[in-house]
Amino acid sequence: MPWQEVSIMDQRREFVRLALEEGVNRRELCRRFGIHPDTGYKWLERWALGERELADHSCRPQTSPLRTQEATEARILAVRDLHPAWGARKIAHYLKREGLACPAVSTVHEILRRNGRIVPALGGAAAHQRFEKEAPNLLWQMDFKGWIKLDDNSRCHPLTILDDHSRYALGLEACANEQGLTVQRRLERVFHRYGMPNAIFVDNGTPWGDPGQRFTRFGVWLLKLGVDLIHSRPYHPQSRGKNERFHRTLKAELFALRRFRDLKDVQDGLDRWRHTYNLDRPHEALGQEVPASRYRPSTRSMPSQLPKVEYDQGEIVRSVPATKGYISFKGRLWRVPEAFCGEKVAIRPISPTGSFGVFFASHQIATITLTPKSVGHVSEQVSARSPD
Repeated sequence: MPWQEVSIMDQRREFVRLALEEGVNRRELCRRFGIHPDTGYKWLERWALGERELADHSCRPQTSPLRTQEATEARILAVRDLHPAWGARKIAHYLKREGLACPAVSTVHEILRRNGRIVPALGGAAAHQRFEKEAPNLLWQMDFKGWIKLDDNSRCHPLTILDDHSRYALGLEACANEQGLTVQRRLERVFHRYGMPNAIFVDNGTPWGDPGQRFTRFGVWLLKLGVDLIHSRPYHPQSRGKNERFHRTLKAELFALRRFRDLKDVQDGLDRWRHTYNLDRPHEALGQEVPASRYRPSTRSMPSQLPKVEYDQGEIVRSVPATKGYISFKGRLWRVPEAFCGEKVAIRPISPTGSFGVFFASHQIATITLTPKSVGHVSEQVSARSPD
């Protein structure tokens, strides 16, 4: 896709930060960002020369040797005013990373207090971290933040997509609803830009399922792409601590500070905040580094066409009707989850006592027991543990 006019500087910075990660295919990254390789290498060259704004014909000086104490204090207050939810520690690390002179954290705090910038912290206690994947794109976390009311009396359902290892915000989407097709269309755009993860960690609500019905059409779409959908343990939100903490940060730094006219206004705000969060905002869990310092795009590119599930020659294969969740086997009808209507499944023996599994690719979705006569789904209860 071409550069968007609204946040062209942010997109250039994001491209450069991702392109500088070790092992990244830069030409493939140019394709995902919709720019010519010559353009991409031009931004990389300017970045290497010390440019950080990457604006067209920028004349902004890179150094200011005549800084005064008053100028430093003014800079601290300016950063605080731009990011009202940031504390002294984040501001100090941000200024140092930008190569600017900065006093001790305690001094920054005193400057903020003296100038009336210190306010009570928003949100409750931080969620406990339960796990962390060892590399980017092994696991993404995805969820809807609670809906917000807009000035035009409509509702916005913010969809958040976060890389588990780096905390990189891959997508912040202003959605009009929480339907599976809406999520799929937004996720397609994210896949085209950043590639695909190995798995996505979600809760048990709409549209990814509930405790009584694990498989959905949205989940089947992901399975075709080779992306596992992992459900958290019901009624245990602590297993999704990073996502919950991210939602509190989003609320404190964006939604608590302003109102929004409509969905487009929300999307513009989310786009700007996402770039700040990924590229500028120091993250305590990352040793005050930014998420972009730990993220690199996935090597698994989004295919141009949805892959078809294929089975080995000689397997017992059945087509699930488009309108009913049943298949025929041994002269009888057996029930399968309705999410697989219109798909092909394989029947494979799973025990020597007459039990068979119904599989979609390598995923068992139901069981068949010939003696006694019975049929059952694979347990729809989601995993009782966080992903390893």
